[in-house]
Amino acid sequence: MNISVQGTRIFVQEEGTGTPTLFLHGNPDSSILWRGIIEKMKSGHRCLAPDLPGFGHSAVPDGFRFSLSEMADFIDELVAALAISKPLNLVVHDFGGPYGLAWAVTNPEKVRRIAAINTSFFSDYKWHAWARVWRTPVLGELSMMSTTWPAFHSMMKKNAPGLSEDHVRETYSLFTPKTRKMVLQLYRAVDPQRFETWAEQYMKLAATVPVCVLWGDRDPYISSSYAERFGAQRVWHFKEYGHWLPAEAPNEVALHLTEFFA
Repeated sequence: MNISVQGTRIFVQEEGTGTPTLFLHGNPDSSILWRGIIEKMKSGHRCLAPDLPGFGHSAVPDGFRFSLSEMADFIDELVAALAISKPLNLVVHDFGGPYGLAWAVTNPEKVRRIAAINTSFFSDYKWHAWARVWRTPVLGELSMMSTTWPAFHSMMKKNAPGLSEDHVRETYSLFTPKTRKMVLQLYRAVDPQRFETWAEQYMKLAATVPVCVLWGDRDPYISSSYAERFGAQRVWHFKEYGHWLPAEAPNEVALHLTEFFA
């Protein structure tokens, strides 16, 4: 379905009934990242997975600058538009982490439980090699222009060997010029060094809100050592999977999330 958030059309995959559970994806993904997990969880959860601004089937709000406060405001307006009236379960991956955790920090009363998957919200995080390319003017644009299907397929399968061919192909079909431009804007606007105060507030939140972490250890972008940084009550490592754990092992992830959210 499509809803309006900040005057912009945002696509949201909604399935199931029960405890509201919000799933936030990262780059270069869309709500399809969560499809297999939602299929397993929808019998007991109202599963809500938006395409974040500029990704998938969603448009981009005018003047969006990607500060953490703007990300938090966007998610808060999204939650309001979805008529979620009670605390929700929050599941974040990759860039969904800054979006969702910034929102959770500023709206702690609206958060029931948190699950973090291969993401970072810490000021000491250093950009990986591709991120440094995308942050560089001209070089980033050339990189996006050269990301053909063979190059995209090779990158995804190398860093997440458990991904299905169908998932990689569908993800690439949504990696449109609009999304490629958004990726460059996102990486150029976000600076982990500005996360320090936010991370401190998050750790205070983690002392009061239950948190779990699920981590694909073959992730080349974010070290598995970050899995232990979230103040989590439960941490699950998946040694055979990589960065896109939700799509590589949806059944296992759904099982752990269902257990933790019970």
